[in-house]
Amino acid sequence: MRKIFHRRRTLRDVALAAGVSISTASNALNETGRVNIETRDKVKRIAQEIGFLPNALARSLLSKRSFTIGMITNDTYGRLTLPMAAGVSEALVDHGISVFLCATNNDQRLATSHLQALLEKQVDGIIFTATRLDLEPPVELLNLPIPVVYVFAQGPNQNVSFVPDDAQGARLAVTHLKRLGYSRIVHITGPQDYLAARIRAETYRESCDRSPEVFFGDWSEDWGYVATEKVFSQGGKQPDAIFCGSDEIARGVIDALRDLDLSVPNDVAVVGFDNWEVISRQTRPPLTTVDMELKELGRQAGLAILALTRDEAIDTGIQRLSCSLVVRESCGAEGSHPQV
Repeated sequence: MRKIFHRRRTLRDVALAAGVSISTASNALNETGRVNIETRDKVKRIAQEIGFLPNALARSLLSKRSFTIGMITNDTYGRLTLPMAAGVSEALVDHGISVFLCATNNDQRLATSHLQALLEKQVDGIIFTATRLDLEPPVELLNLPIPVVYVFAQGPNQNVSFVPDDAQGARLAVTHLKRLGYSRIVHITGPQDYLAARIRAETYRESCDRSPEVFFGDWSEDWGYVATEKVFSQGGKQPDAIFCGSDEIARGVIDALRDLDLSVPNDVAVVGFDNWEVISRQTRPPLTTVDMELKELGRQAGLAILALTRDEAIDTGIQRLSCSLVVRESCGAEGSHPQV
């Protein structure tokens, strides 16, 4: 049986098929030099049609770039990082840039080892992400010869950091409940030593008109359950709505309300924070919750690192990205999307 060998397509093949010079074809594919949009799009289309695959080594030697980015995270389970990594990849994939994702598991030695390995691979930049806004990034990131972008973490002022706007997100939740007529709203949230918990709690206090109550505890269903029992064991008027600092807490709150023979949302409305869909969609009733737009955070971080690797100027400091409200049945108004 005769074997069929397929010759690798070259840049010369692309140029010939497109009717342009080799240098023009190269500039079009690499988005460099002066090439008009029509020619660039034509060259890219033909390259795809004939199956041209750029030689990564030759490309990196010519541009002095590796077309790789390192992403370092302490998020062991990936609940926060994986959506952000998807956003980073979405921003970079069309530019031929790959992402190496390294998890540190909060081990400083492992973080140092990953960073050294990424530098040896000559990555073009580093994206650092954490599980909480007030976690100190590794000091090794401060004096690197390559760009560093922070996402869901706060880096130095001379860098750029992308974080969710927790205050705006909390305001969304409380404003939505007030618009629906709820007036006795309590807030059950996570540990007070978390910056995000404090920001959300302060915004809740500012947004509520009547004796706002905050209950700090754990980011857990158990705490949501215990805190709800505590709230309803107090005397006086009972709350008609509970704003929770996380979806896990909200699930515990709903379980406790059910055991207290209270209906959600008929007796008490519940709003969460995170839009962790494995919880929010499966809660009964499905949970209205604040979405931190993690994928968009990652996409913005990807665009920023791309600009920096091209020596383009970007705004530094903390960039707070807006959250959104995903309205489901736990507050009794499915389909409404208030924004503030």
